[in-house]
Amino acid sequence: MTVSADFAAIPDSQVAAEIAQLVEAMEAAASAGRYPLVTVGRPWSAHNPVLQGEFAAPAAIRWYLERELARLAARGARVSVSPGREALDLHDPRLGPAVDETRWDLRRKKLFLFAPERMALSIDRLEHYTGTPAAAFQRYVLLTNYAWHVEEFRAALPGCTGPDRDGRQMPAWHYQLPDQAGLTMVNIGVGPSNAKTITDHLAVLRPDLMLMIGHCAGLRNHQDIGDLVLATGYLRDDHVLDEILPVGVPVLANHTLNTLLVSELTGRGLRSRMGTVFTTANRNWELNLALVADRLRVSRALAVDMESATVAANGFRYRIPTATLLAVSDKPLHARPKLSADAQSFYTASRRQHVQIAISVADRVRQLYPGGLPTADLRSPDEPLLGTSEPGPAPLS
Repeated sequence: MTVSADFAAIPDSQVAAEIAQLVEAMEAAASAGRYPLVTVGRPWSAHNPVLQGEFAAPAAIRWYLERELARLAARGARVSVSPGREALDLHDPRLGPAVDETRWDLRRKKLFLFAPERMALSIDRLEHYTGTPAAAFQRYVLLTNYAWHVEEFRAALPGCTGPDRDGRQMPAWHYQLPDQAGLTMVNIGVGPSNAKTITDHLAVLRPDLMLMIGHCAGLRNHQDIGDLVLATGYLRDDHVLDEILPVGVPVLANHTLNTLLVSELTGRGLRSRMGTVFTTANRNWELNLALVADRLRVSRALAVDMESATVAANGFRYRIPTATLLAVSDKPLHARPKLSADAQSFYTASRRQHVQIAISVADRVRQLYPGGLPTADLRSPDEPLLGTSEPGPAPLS
């Protein structure tokens, strides 16, 4: 059964109901074991008047589909939903070629960034790693590698839902609000490989932001333990994305998100610096300092960590605004290595404030940018249709 809506002929008062019917038709097709097939007619487009795409698990991104269809409706698009191909079993040998992103045709404008097989696989992987259903993930995602941050997150936002059992590799906790407007925190563990794994799969849910909060080694004389670092750019020494995204491609933090972070830190009277964060796969990089010393110097890096550049690079790949908020926990180049007793004292003093800042900034984004943060700097010539609309300007005051 096909459900269609010509929004050029639908009164404004009926638009929301029509969009709901379209999304319900997608969910019905998925429940019947088919990939929902969405066709969008765009009378205003001379080059791509009709686009088609298939989805998997539309219920997991219902908020996103409703938002994007509303944007198309406002321009008078014609949209239809029908059952598409039979959904592949995840054990089907055809799955491998279907999820291979190197096979994408960059010359063909797509409706959505991901093929349905990729969506289905990533949703299964998310549930495996985090112990929570994909539909529980919220639009604003905080990433950390410390269980202490998760404890503070749960204390600050009572009523969070979490993993189905202990022992999950990257446990997630969700403070759920209508339309997925709440917050999710994922303890991703340590290292760039984990950072790539989780963001590969989070990307199919189209979060409005990914904010990495964690600790770092400070590199400057005038930094003190506990000072905060906001990344404006990244020096990638993580190596997990080098063949997919060349290291010469500039990767920057989202300017608007950084501006909100600076405003929050200034309001709290906290010491912070902005600059380049060096992300390495070598946890003991200071034991081989000669191998990286020149790169640290010429890049003007402020800090070293193990995840931030990886999160930012994958955010760039998948058009998700990202930012980094790190606290200086040690200064190995200045006789302040991370020692057990010192580290415990630092974590106890800093963790609550760190999480409160992240929550506050996410709240500001929700208030100021309900349609999503500006992402013009993340677009590409082959940009998919859904997710390209720019939200209206919003004040930062």
